[in-house]
Amino acid sequence: MKRVFLIVLDSVGIGEMPDAAEYGDAGSNTLLAASKSRYFSMPNMRKLGFFNIEGVDIGEKEPNPTGSYARMQELSKGKDTTIGHWEIAGVVSQAPLPTYPKGFPKAVIEEFKKRINRGVLCNKPYSGTDVIRDYGEQHLNTGDLIVYTSADSVFQIAAHEKIVPVEKLYEYCQIARELLQGEHGVGRVIARPFTGEAGKFTRTSRRHDFSLQPPEITMLDQLKSEGYDVLSVGKIIDIFAERGITEFVRTAGNEEGIEKTLEYMEKDFEGLCFTNLVDYDMLYGHRNDVDGYAKALTYFDAQIPKLLRRMRKEDVLMITADHGCDPSTPSTDHSREYTPFLMVGENIPSGLDFGTREGFCDIAATILDIFGLTPECQGSSML
Repeated sequence: MKRVFLIVLDSVGIGEMPDAAEYGDAGSNTLLAASKSRYFSMPNMRKLGFFNIEGVDIGEKEPNPTGSYARMQELSKGKDTTIGHWEIAGVVSQAPLPTYPKGFPKAVIEEFKKRINRGVLCNKPYSGTDVIRDYGEQHLNTGDLIVYTSADSVFQIAAHEKIVPVEKLYEYCQIARELLQGEHGVGRVIARPFTGEAGKFTRTSRRHDFSLQPPEITMLDQLKSEGYDVLSVGKIIDIFAERGITEFVRTAGNEEGIEKTLEYMEKDFEGLCFTNLVDYDMLYGHRNDVDGYAKALTYFDAQIPKLLRRMRKEDVLMITADHGCDPSTPSTDHSREYTPFLMVGENIPSGLDFGTREGFCDIAATILDIFGLTPECQGSSML
């Protein structure tokens, strides 16, 4: 049975793309920033060829890498999680998803309030931890929902679990998702439940994303329609609005994401296991925590031997990213960067440098090629 394990290291960019300045990201290099921390160590990824990738100027090159590698250039117009993952799955977005640096239009907020019969607080770009600190007590007193956005294409709703039960919050998010289409079709509506008391509010792990449907057929759709298994670990199920998935498990962070992937490696299936490891982005990139970012990369590197030991003869392991999020710049936003690509397996040639690929979608085409399928989505196979 053929199995592909595709792991996305969320936001692990490897240097600015040529158009980075147009996105306000000139000079961004997420990997380089993390490598300057004393907590950074990635000897196992180095052996696979990570440091051999074009433009990666950290550490020593591996003379005999066990994997093959490439530098991926995004074709889509954006630097969003949704757009990045869609392109990995074969869909190139010609226009960026809408963002709201001044908050959402009054008409959108008024229609949302009308549909949920509840008030709204904030309506500004805000840090997720700061917004509950600044508006949490008012939310407790009024019951109004905290609605905010960021530099990403997101409509986020925060509510205390004692004021708004989580399932009710999900219902409100679904209403917002139905409202936010077309011109205001943000990439994700995100439920952000929290608990605690004033001054001690804490976000819980029951976040839930409600994404737009991909506008075209994806690699996941094609694999599923051909009878293959498509297993989702982490927020993949949410990014693709549950489409093209045959089985899923949500996770609370990188450690659980890796453990669930290892568990799937012990099971019999034929198809794709698609994993997102979110902590790099959510916990460290957006909070400008260089040391935390470095520790998370070092932790993942230590898991590589476990992943390799559980691979079967026909298995292929792929590692990539969806955008950057340089933790050393003044910005806490995603950054427009190249991303890494590593591929290893007993039947995959080792030491091949695929150069710089024009489009994350080449990953989708390569996976479909492994299963003997002609891509119905965009991209060219690296094989």
